[in-house]
Amino acid sequence: MYHSLDPEKIITTSYKLTSRITERFPKSGLSKVGEALLAETREAGSRAIWLAKPLMIVRVFVGILITFMLILFVAAFLIMKDGGELFSSISDLVQGLDAGVNEIILFGAAIFFLLNLENRLKRRRALKAIHTLRSMAHIIDMHQLTKDPDRICGTGPNTPSSPERKMTPFELTRYLDYCSEMLAIISKIAALYVQDFRDPVTLSAVDEVQDLTTGLAEKIWQKIVILHRSSNTF
Repeated sequence: MYHSLDPEKIITTSYKLTSRITERFPKSGLSKVGEALLAETREAGSRAIWLAKPLMIVRVFVGILITFMLILFVAAFLIMKDGGELFSSISDLVQGLDAGVNEIILFGAAIFFLLNLENRLKRRRALKAIHTLRSMAHIIDMHQLTKDPDRICGTGPNTPSSPERKMTPFELTRYLDYCSEMLAIISKIAALYVQDFRDPVTLSAVDEVQDLTTGLAEKIWQKIVILHRSSNTF
């Protein structure tokens, strides 16, 4: 049980985090983001299962098409073989070989396309879900963007366009910590998609999301460290 991610555990963690955010900051924008993340987490479990399971309908369909193509290929070869003299001159032979090579290349490309159809369908769905996670990570970053610890702990004057500051240092610390935890959940959801679906393209996209969430979390923790040094309210 400690060698793979459990979707149910991720859902439970996301639910508890959303509850904590709502209780601490009711009706806040961050709580709405938490609810959206919880919904995405619940969908991620079933999506990961879909990615891991073989698509039998697609496999049967591909098998039938390839079999039909092979039958046509063999039938065409037998008809040509039984047709007597195939080439009356060197020119006809060259043209026939050129046409045959082209047909073989097209036949091979068609088989390659069909054999990779299942993987491409899964990849398309996985990349769409990963794009959603990437967008949510940026939304979380936008929520913490104006949460400046220096402005909370300092005494400098505000400008007319300065964001409203209502949080105490303790509340701001919790707010930033919640943002960091949501980024961690996004990273775990992304990892869940490639846990049993080892597609190189999808794995690369997951690595990008994890690098993004790690970088954003580091910025958040820098703010938390500044708050910790500037205030004794913890």
